[in-house]
Amino acid sequence: MSELSIRALKAGYGRKSVLDGIDLDITKGEIVGLIGANGSGKTTLLKAIAGLLKPSGGEIRLQGEIASRMEARARAQRLAYLPQNSPVFWDITVEMLVSLGRLPHLKWRQTPTPADHAAIARAMESCHVLAFRDRPIGQLSGGERARVLLARALAGEPSLLLADEPTSSLDPGHAIDVMQKLQSLAKGGMSLVVVMHDLTLAARHCDRLVLLNARKIAADGPPAKVLTPERLAAGFGIRAFYQETQDGPLIVPVDRV
Repeated sequence: MSELSIRALKAGYGRKSVLDGIDLDITKGEIVGLIGANGSGKTTLLKAIAGLLKPSGGEIRLQGEIASRMEARARAQRLAYLPQNSPVFWDITVEMLVSLGRLPHLKWRQTPTPADHAAIARAMESCHVLAFRDRPIGQLSGGERARVLLARALAGEPSLLLADEPTSSLDPGHAIDVMQKLQSLAKGGMSLVVVMHDLTLAARHCDRLVLLNARKIAADGPPAKVLTPERLAAGFGIRAFYQETQDGPLIVPVDRV
């Protein structure tokens, strides 16, 4: 059974169609990179999966269950959505923010149990933010806050993680750290769909790449088969340098086509 199964999905905003006829399956323990030009529908697809955008057609199933028929709490227990540059409106502590990731597992007015506190601590430790658990969010750098938000998503112990450009505000070193962390989560059995703009990071750390273009999936498969000159030209309008190295593929955009 697929962790996530999408059939004939249509989605958009008002009369604007963004996705039309999307078929996609994500298996347990797989990390899938979602790539494509700006406006190709990557974030729209994540929002539809997360239940934040109602599709205009098609079906989404989570572990075999029709997602639209699931209660919001049950859906939130199975998946976590990490939006790009998620704002934090209250200057609360790191630990308090991460603890919000446990809310889907708590009943109304229920205080966190020892198991909840353990999950929160594991999430902070895995994202290397445990050392500043008592610091206010407002005192963190952009990269530190990005890792805290990832910890919040992991605190809920989801089986599916949707991450929208999780490396966008990180320096190169921390970007590699985050992608390696996501790989380790996949090896542990979590399924991940990750929106990526850095094609080298995507190719090196994702099992599959899904290229969106013209409202549809233009390519789906191993990075080497998706990042061909023809598909890079059609999907991004670019010519790129591509080379296999001992550390994985290297893709450098060179020019417009």
